[in-house]
Amino acid sequence: MHKKKWLKRTLIILAVLLAAAYVVACNVLIDLALIPEKMEQAQAFEDLTEEGMEALVQTDDIQENRAEAISRTKKWLQSADTELLSVTTEDGYRLVAQAFYQERADHRWVLLLHGYTGWKEELYPIAYRYVQQGYQVLAPDMRCSGDSEGDFIGMGWTDRLDNQLWLDVILEKDPDAEIVLHGQSMGASCALMMGGEKLPANVKAIVSDSAYTDVYSIFKKQLKEWFHLPAFPLLDGANLMLKLRGGYDLKKASALNAVKECPLPILIIHGVEDAFVPVEMAQELYDAAAGDKELLLMEGAGHAQAPDKAPDEYYGTVFSFLERYGVR
Repeated sequence: MHKKKWLKRTLIILAVLLAAAYVVACNVLIDLALIPEKMEQAQAFEDLTEEGMEALVQTDDIQENRAEAISRTKKWLQSADTELLSVTTEDGYRLVAQAFYQERADHRWVLLLHGYTGWKEELYPIAYRYVQQGYQVLAPDMRCSGDSEGDFIGMGWTDRLDNQLWLDVILEKDPDAEIVLHGQSMGASCALMMGGEKLPANVKAIVSDSAYTDVYSIFKKQLKEWFHLPAFPLLDGANLMLKLRGGYDLKKASALNAVKECPLPILIIHGVEDAFVPVEMAQELYDAAAGDKELLLMEGAGHAQAPDKAPDEYYGTVFSFLERYGVR
């Protein structure tokens, strides 16, 4: 009898310890995936950056085009007409953005949305191209990224609402604005998620470069590739912990569902050699999109590398698409 009681107590203690370890592991996963400060403390940010760089296509043409774009952009920034703007979210976080203005009045605007663990400056080469075409540009740091405050990286989901504050800013400055949403990676998924919301009629089109279909699927893929672990039960537990900590539901954060409801014309661009977001996701998004749509799959380009693989084709496709759908 004494042995049975001892065994029962031991099993209970083990169960409690396992449950506690599981909760800790789920919370650590959230910290390392969605909180930059925690990433830096654990060197996860550096590891992610290194992993990302190793996964990119390293060819001479991409490197040369990238270097040329950065050099051209730095020269432009020396004389660009810019303004640093800020807004405050409903939950009290300060978000910042850089605006780039034209000398002549032009009602065409682009909202440029950066990728995961990124910041607005990464998209300045794209901002330069839009300015050359006569657009006004607004490039924000999204929640918990760059100089913007936040609790968790939004993965496009919380950002889909935050970025509507920037649409309001644009419309305050220019009530006749014709606005394009252009994002890369997480920013692309965010732009598509925004397309599933009720937006001002001034928003005319979406350019999506390297978007994932939904947050749960992309985390599931990375959990398997980086840690050789299945999504269940760790990712599902992390999702529960995220919601309990005041975050959002990873399973609801879906660009795929949004495009089914989006009436806007959508240009979907993706590198065929993308090792981070599978090119098959681009096809899924294209097939699901309810409105006018175009698809550009760039051979030889990795994740978000299409502008550097073939800049003439990339920007030629973007601006001809926008002109075709009335953003002139």
